[in-house]
Amino acid sequence: MSKTLVLAEKPSVAKDLAKIIGATEKHKTYYEGKNYIITWAFGHLLTLKMPEDLKPEWRQWQLETLPMLPKNIGIKPLPKTSGQLKAISQLAKRKDVTSGIIATDSGRAGELLARWIFQWIRFDKPLKRLWISSQTTKSVKDGFKHLAPAQKYDKLYESELARTKADWLVGLNVTRALTVKYKDNLNAGRVQTPTLNLVNQRQVKAETFIPKTYYTVSFTYRNEKGQLDTKNPLQFKTHQAAENFVNELSKEVGIVTDLKVKEQSQSAPLPFDLTEIQLVASNKYHFSAKKTLSLIQSLYEVHKIVSYPRTDSKYLPQDVASTMKERLQAIANFEPQAKKLLQNGAKVTKPSVFNDQKVTDHYALIPTEEHPQTNRLSSDELKIYDLIVARFIGLFAEKHITNNVTATVTVGTQKFIFKQVAIKQVGWKITESISKTDAPIPWQKDQKIKPAFQINKALTTAPSLLNDGTLLAQMEKYNLGTPATRAEIIEKLIKSELMARQGNTLIVTPKGKQLLKLVNPDLASPDLTAKWEQQLEAIAKNQQQPKRFIQDIESDTKRLVMEIKKSDATYKDFSITTKLCPECGSKLRERNTRDGKIYVCTNPECQYRRRKDPKVSNHRCPQCHRKMEILEGKTGPYFRCKYDGTTEKMHSKNQRQKKMTKHEERRLLKKVNQDTEPVESPLAAALKAAMAEKKD
Repeated sequence: MSKTLVLAEKPSVAKDLAKIIGATEKHKTYYEGKNYIITWAFGHLLTLKMPEDLKPEWRQWQLETLPMLPKNIGIKPLPKTSGQLKAISQLAKRKDVTSGIIATDSGRAGELLARWIFQWIRFDKPLKRLWISSQTTKSVKDGFKHLAPAQKYDKLYESELARTKADWLVGLNVTRALTVKYKDNLNAGRVQTPTLNLVNQRQVKAETFIPKTYYTVSFTYRNEKGQLDTKNPLQFKTHQAAENFVNELSKEVGIVTDLKVKEQSQSAPLPFDLTEIQLVASNKYHFSAKKTLSLIQSLYEVHKIVSYPRTDSKYLPQDVASTMKERLQAIANFEPQAKKLLQNGAKVTKPSVFNDQKVTDHYALIPTEEHPQTNRLSSDELKIYDLIVARFIGLFAEKHITNNVTATVTVGTQKFIFKQVAIKQVGWKITESISKTDAPIPWQKDQKIKPAFQINKALTTAPSLLNDGTLLAQMEKYNLGTPATRAEIIEKLIKSELMARQGNTLIVTPKGKQLLKLVNPDLASPDLTAKWEQQLEAIAKNQQQPKRFIQDIESDTKRLVMEIKKSDATYKDFSITTKLCPECGSKLRERNTRDGKIYVCTNPECQYRRRKDPKVSNHRCPQCHRKMEILEGKTGPYFRCKYDGTTEKMHSKNQRQKKMTKHEERRLLKKVNQDTEPVESPLAAALKAAMAEKKD
């Protein structure tokens, strides 16, 4: 019987797919059933070849060999996952396998990942694509019923391949040029450098900002404040100027010269796309973009209660309309408001959300038809799920309606504006905390009011630094990266020490500031990258050929590298310390690693390295029970408590393994007790011996 080979992106997804389509026979590298064999990748199993794989002269980092512009880059397996790639190849060559299905993530990256694998194993059988926006049983089964030919997504693959090649050409060439010329690891890239510049521009504004004191004048009436109607809110530079103004007006009588009552209705916002929910989670919970994406990925992949995370759309296709009631029923026990909406017929009050033209690869983030098991969600997962549900609920709720009263009180030649909002219909904002408004002031036209002025001191504030959320919004505005890659770009900038987190905000390091001065302004500007991104979108829509795009990238790469070569800019490596290497006498450089800060020798021929600060272990001090540090001594590593000075010998790995655990200790004691219980007492043994002698 013929079978179909299904390729999932990771083992957990393959396991879930196997359950749904009946591939219950488990093997080391795949699941098998009557009709399907399901195997998996571990994310990317292949990558573009590196320069050293292409030409011998590119193995050395030298300015003379730049720019590197290979005619064909090619791909190669990643060494750590080559075993799985071989297993997929063997499955594909089975005689009973007659076709294949791409079931990796439904997006550009997932498409490239799968195409590379099928290319590498030379899969020449019919290939189809599973394209789903949620991983519920219903969605998967429906997806398998409506498989599309893989060729339908050729342009999506070509677009992502072009993006990857562009990053190779610009990133590797510019990074090599900067690193060799300035003798430090300086990473630059097509997207990450303009992203870094966005953070720097805001930081410069904040650092050069000079606060100014100013004064405002307000009119107080019945605990409400009317603000002076002026085009210049900073018009009073001194308290005396504000006081003179008030003294003049105090001679006049206030008259209500204008009164407007306007009803304003506000529809619920559209559901989230990935960028907006990352922005909200950053502002509300101080989550990094990467953490928010990871949480949504878990809700999608593990719990199956939200739709596909990496979406750039806030709209839904028309065919989702028939599932809205079922999705509302699924969250009824999680969100009490859902039950009331179901009783009222579960009618969507925002029909504009259904727009096929505004749905790209995937639709907006909404709950699935799967009932959430909240006891299985972490507290952070609950926070994100609650945000998604609240937006979804708004699609069924009535508009939020308010009566806005605007009264203009004229005093002499000056006007003061009073504004008051009264809620007429709460509508979709019932899920939000709404402050109660005071009883409205009964304004009357031509009403006379005795002036009561107040002078307020204020200070101009500096523009706030960007955080993960606001940076993502800027990246979206300038079309830098995609929803799927933006969080990773931020983390890469931090890892390369060009950017750092300062509390909840992002700052550019001294190294990052220098990098922005060393590269061509075009590469630091979002304009060039925006142009490239538009071309990539055109490739995905079959409006441009990839070859032309790569030619443009090669041309820009030549120019960028040439400018670095000719530059006479200077660079200071802030990571070089005053400490000297004990082996060769060269200065030590400070580096950040996953294991903490380390010192490495600046001499490329010297391999000396050591930790900057002692490593903190999980071993507890016997005196104060706090974690002890690991230090190096003449006889090897040992534990030391920095709080009370207690030291302990550090056993080798084998010795630590031989150390008896509490469980083993209890088991041994039990055995000893059992072994000793049947033993006769000395008196009983003596009597027994005496009786034996008597018989003899």
